[in-house]
Amino acid sequence: MNYKLKKISGDASFREFYRVKKKNKTTIIVFAKKEKFKNLLVYSVVNKILNSHKISSPKLIKTFYDDNMIEISDLGDMSFYDYIKNKKNKFKDYKKLIEIIFQLQKIKLKKNYFLGTKKIKFKKYSIKYLHKESDLFFDWYLKFLIKNKNLNTIKKALKHELNNIYKKLHFKNNYFTHRDFHASNIMISKKKLSVIDSQDAILGNPLYDLASLIDDVRIKLPKNLQSNLYKYYVLKAKFTAKEKNYLKNDFDILSVQRNLKILGIFVRLYIRDKKPNYLKYLPYTWLLIDRRMQNPIFDKLKILMKTHLPLKKIKKIKKI
Repeated sequence: MNYKLKKISGDASFREFYRVKKKNKTTIIVFAKKEKFKNLLVYSVVNKILNSHKISSPKLIKTFYDDNMIEISDLGDMSFYDYIKNKKNKFKDYKKLIEIIFQLQKIKLKKNYFLGTKKIKFKKYSIKYLHKESDLFFDWYLKFLIKNKNLNTIKKALKHELNNIYKKLHFKNNYFTHRDFHASNIMISKKKLSVIDSQDAILGNPLYDLASLIDDVRIKLPKNLQSNLYKYYVLKAKFTAKEKNYLKNDFDILSVQRNLKILGIFVRLYIRDKKPNYLKYLPYTWLLIDRRMQNPIFDKLKILMKTHLPLKKIKKIKKI
C-alpha cells in the first residue's frame, strides 16, 4: 500500500510523532525513543479508559511495541491553545474544559489494567512524590542559575517548609488526575474536544488538574478570568459546604508545587535536551507562583526564599 509519512511537531517528552497518509485517511505513528512502557503502553491504556468514559482521546489502531511504536487515530492539528489564544471572551470555552475535569474525576480506576501481557497499575500522589517533583526546581533551576556553595543547605531549609505546606493539603489522592491538563493538551477535532498527552495520569488531588488549567504557564489568562474559572469549579463541584472551604488551600499549594516543578523541567529541557524555546515561559511561571504565594500559608516559605535566594536575579532569564 502506498502511503506518505510526515513528521509533525512534538512535545516535551521523548516521543516523536508522524502523520501517515494512506489514500484519503490519516493516522499518527507515535515513536518513543525512551520510556516506551509509559509513552506507548500506559498512554494506550489511559486513552482506552478515557474513551470508555466518553472522554474523547486518541484511539489505538495497532501496536508495534518491539519497534518502539504505536499507531493511533489522528485528531488533527488544532489545539485548544491555538483556538483560544486570540479570542477575547474565553470564559465560555474554558468552562467546557472544567466540565472535562469533572468527567475525569468521576473515573474509578481498577487496581490493575493489562495490554497484552503487560500490567499497568496507577500510582497515587504522596508527599514523597510531590517532593520528587518540586526537587526539580532545586536540582535544575537553582543549580544552574546560582552558584552557591550552600545550595544543599538552602534546599534542605526550603524543603522542610514545603513539607509542612504539603502536609496541609486537605483532599485525599483518590481522584483520576491527568497531571498535565492545559490548553495545549486539548485538541479540537470535528468540533469535539479531545484529551491527549495522558500517559502521566495518576490518582491525585481534585484540585491538581484545575491548577494546571487555570495557572497554565503557556497562556497568560487575565487574572479576573482565572478567578471566574475557579469560582465556576467551586460552584459546580460536588463537595460539601465544609469541603469547599479547603478548595482554595489545596489549589494554591498545588499550583505553587507544580510551577516550581515546571521551572526545573523547562531549564532541564534547555540544558539537557537543547530545547531553548521553553525559557520564554519562565517569567510568567514566577508571576503565577508569586500570585498564589499571597496565601498566608506560604508566609514562612516567602521569608526563607527572601533570606536565602537572590530572587531578583533568579527570576530573570539569562544565558545558562
